[in-house]
Amino acid sequence: MAKTMKLPSITLPTPMTVFSLVLLTYFLVVSGFVYDVIVEPPGIGSTQDRFTGVVRPVVFLPGRVNGQYIIEGLSSGFMFVLGGLGIILLDLGFDRNRDKSVKIFFVSVGIASVVIAYIMSMLFIRIKIPGYLK
Repeated sequence: MAKTMKLPSITLPTPMTVFSLVLLTYFLVVSGFVYDVIVEPPGIGSTQDRFTGVVRPVVFLPGRVNGQYIIEGLSSGFMFVLGGLGIILLDLGFDRNRDKSVKIFFVSVGIASVVIAYIMSMLFIRIKIPGYLK
């Protein structure tokens, strides 16, 4: 009598697990993780004040669009993720099956997230490229 081989059962991940992995992957891609691994830039830069001689930290690599410090990439990536989560909250806020107070909360936090992410991203661009969009 031959034994039958039993295949292992694989359970599908939950939708929240898949969403979390996709969001993490999105964050790593937009924050320049691959660039950081290949080029190995410093986490943060520094510059010396011309008048006092004091060394000050610099978060954004000025004038170079194709270069970044690690903190610069992570903060920009966080702003993109914050804007995306704000759009998701706006979508959840327009669900007809939710309580009105929850809908107002979702819409308020969603709008705030999108506005903060946009303003901060534009500020990052203006720091990175002085004179841009003027």
